[in-house]
Amino acid sequence: GPGGGEVPCGAEGWAQDAVPPGAAFVAAASYRGPGNNDTRSNKALPILLWWSGSLFPHFPGDTERVDCPRGSCLVTRSRRVARHRRTKALIFYGTDFRAYEAPLPRLPHQTWALFHEESPMNNYVLSHSPGIQLFNYTATFRRESDYPLTLQWLPGVGYLRGPAVPLAEKDAWRRKGYGPVLYLQSHCDVPSDRDRYVRELMKYIQVDSYGKCLHNRELPSERLRDTSTATTEDSEFMTFIARYKFHLALENAICDDYMTEKLWRPLHLGAVPVYRGSPSVRDWMPNNRSVILIDDFDSPQELAKYLDFLDKNGEEYMKYLEYKNLGGIKNEFLLESLEKREWGVNDMTLPNYLNGFECFICDRENTRIKEEQEHKKSHGKIPAPRPRIAHFKHMGCPVPSPGFGIVEDLSGGDSWKEMWLQDYWQSLDQGEALTAMIHRNESHQGRFWDYMHEIFLKRTGQH
Repeated sequence: GPGGGEVPCGAEGWAQDAVPPGAAFVAAASYRGPGNNDTRSNKALPILLWWSGSLFPHFPGDTERVDCPRGSCLVTRSRRVARHRRTKALIFYGTDFRAYEAPLPRLPHQTWALFHEESPMNNYVLSHSPGIQLFNYTATFRRESDYPLTLQWLPGVGYLRGPAVPLAEKDAWRRKGYGPVLYLQSHCDVPSDRDRYVRELMKYIQVDSYGKCLHNRELPSERLRDTSTATTEDSEFMTFIARYKFHLALENAICDDYMTEKLWRPLHLGAVPVYRGSPSVRDWMPNNRSVILIDDFDSPQELAKYLDFLDKNGEEYMKYLEYKNLGGIKNEFLLESLEKREWGVNDMTLPNYLNGFECFICDRENTRIKEEQEHKKSHGKIPAPRPRIAHFKHMGCPVPSPGFGIVEDLSGGDSWKEMWLQDYWQSLDQGEALTAMIHRNESHQGRFWDYMHEIFLKRTGQH
């Protein structure tokens, strides 16, 4: 995970599922929040505990006062306060959250918050109802979550307007023997099973593949081969990949609104993304002809035919780059979403999304405290605040399916099937086991595997 000077998750090769440009661990100076007129001393403030140490502190010190619009809170990573009555919320980082390590028993006066901007593949527990419903507040890539991080890879509308390499230059590049299509992937065994699709596509059109996956071509210089070059948007690297007409942009996992730099970077460079990822991706595109969706084609062969047609017909190809022209970004929903988000990407004038989510929770908890006090004072005449519970759509990602073909046709020993289908369904059991433990007020983590075993027997009808 982030923090601790480790490489970003899975960055064992470049062109990985890298850290977002606005990643919170590029921490700015201590962020205090927008300020308010809360006069309480620190000793009287509600406490928010970051259970995941890897994301904290994103400001100096172990504990910090944050002054949010509706009130202040103390934010800490010190687990010593885990059972304190003033500790109102525990914040978990999705990639680190393990059902079998959850802090038990769960205390009735505490809410659980989930911050998860990374891929669904990092934790499928959260894609099932029992898993996501453990949380009261969420910040995920889905627009339905409480604090959506959907466009976290898009710094702003200007990023989409960057100039494209002229068509003449792209055609000259083709004449030198380079393919029309670029593939750049070093993270090979992923739930979206993208390599299986690309392998099939390669039978019908030239794809230049520079990463570890399906590698068939060397990058021309040592600098370009350096793993950090690709993740930092190095200018020489960007110039090199911008000459390709098409970039294969396949996310590592499929889920609504999960869109990463794999999509936004080619749009920035003016290399048409050939995309598979978020099923709702059209909602976010600059206009209605800027991306080619793999799922619009019956087969890799059909897709190859279309790409070949565009490669040979410059005028048709250029229609995909019209969003770069003045006034070319026609999607009001996209423009409004960028305008309205309160956090910034690479923008020091705005909070980053970690600080933003912290204040979101702080404000909700201060409101909840007030409502509880009013309820007590009124001797029950004013109802107690109702607990908020996250729902399936705050994350809810579908079961992984093969990149090409159907599950039934995969051989018994297929490694993708053994790895990801098993991971997905076992995660459901884990969410159910933890939920059952919380309902029965269990406090012994060791019991988790007994619950898992019980659920397994029930599911396989041996009970």
